[in-house]
Amino acid sequence: MDYRPLGRTDLRVSAICLGTMTWGNQNDEAEGHQQLDYALDRGVNFIDTAEMYAVPATKKTYGTTETIIGTWLKDRPDRDKIVIATKIVGPGARFDFLRGGTPRLDKKNIDAAIDDSLRRLRTDYVDLYQLHWPNRSASRFGQRGFVPIEGEDFIDPAETLDALEELIAAGKVRHIGVSNETGWGLMRFLSLAEMADRARIVSVQNPYNLLNRTFEASLAEIAMREQCGLLAYSPLAAGFLTGKYIGGVRPAGSRMAVFNQTSRYETPNGQNATEKYVAVAKRHGLDPAQMAIAFVAAQPFTTSAIIGSTSMEQLKTDIGAAELTLDEAVLKDIEAVQDDLPNPCP
Repeated sequence: MDYRPLGRTDLRVSAICLGTMTWGNQNDEAEGHQQLDYALDRGVNFIDTAEMYAVPATKKTYGTTETIIGTWLKDRPDRDKIVIATKIVGPGARFDFLRGGTPRLDKKNIDAAIDDSLRRLRTDYVDLYQLHWPNRSASRFGQRGFVPIEGEDFIDPAETLDALEELIAAGKVRHIGVSNETGWGLMRFLSLAEMADRARIVSVQNPYNLLNRTFEASLAEIAMREQCGLLAYSPLAAGFLTGKYIGGVRPAGSRMAVFNQTSRYETPNGQNATEKYVAVAKRHGLDPAQMAIAFVAAQPFTTSAIIGSTSMEQLKTDIGAAELTLDEAVLKDIEAVQDDLPNPCP
């Protein structure tokens, strides 16, 4: 397993991060603990979760994933060797059951959220505390282009940073990061740190995969020049890059079948590109999932690729991608697909 610096900190995290958002819904506590044990045995030291998990977020399942991690973490003697990352939700009408129905990235909400997360996780601190999405109009979750919202609930990153710095001072949080963030938002946070010697954002957790390489357009330069690396979520494009959904198939037990939901990866061009990438993998004798994850993890701006599995078979395949190095012939074929169908599912 490769280990990489988390931003400019002294923490080194595994190139594969264990995502956990299915625990408490598609996976029970015992299965979550089994995944954690296996991942650690294979060298994964980085665990990512969020207060809103399990997904889809509901009043019943909210916070259950952190609780499952907490029952595993509580008696471990090696807590200091495990990097735990969690997130606070931004504003959203679907969270009418949370913190008075108006979750925001202000001091009141941040203080309440971290205390609840620490209680569920059964730990005194989290290593990385992330803002799940911005408290302003911003392009995210597959939205194309920037559409400002009249009368938006705008909280300047400076206000949010004030509250986060207090958590660091109190010892509840070691480092801070952002998620589903734009170039403007990331640079606003980094500029605040630069100008006034304030707490620095160490990572940005955004989607990045073979069907969505839009991170490369501007955020990649920021990530590299500012040593604020990408924590790439959805490296398998919600499972589509495994090939299991080709032809509209929805295997029993899969996310698309269980939740009967649509996905940003179901566009005609997305399906076409997926078929081409799966064909590339098979032509070179590779597992499509491992090829997709290895590509993400190999990028110079990537700190860690966040995997998520509902079965041990999937988990073993995904973590095995850490041992795969793609040769020039594979990379050339991948770029040929990107040239033909660039970023079909942003």
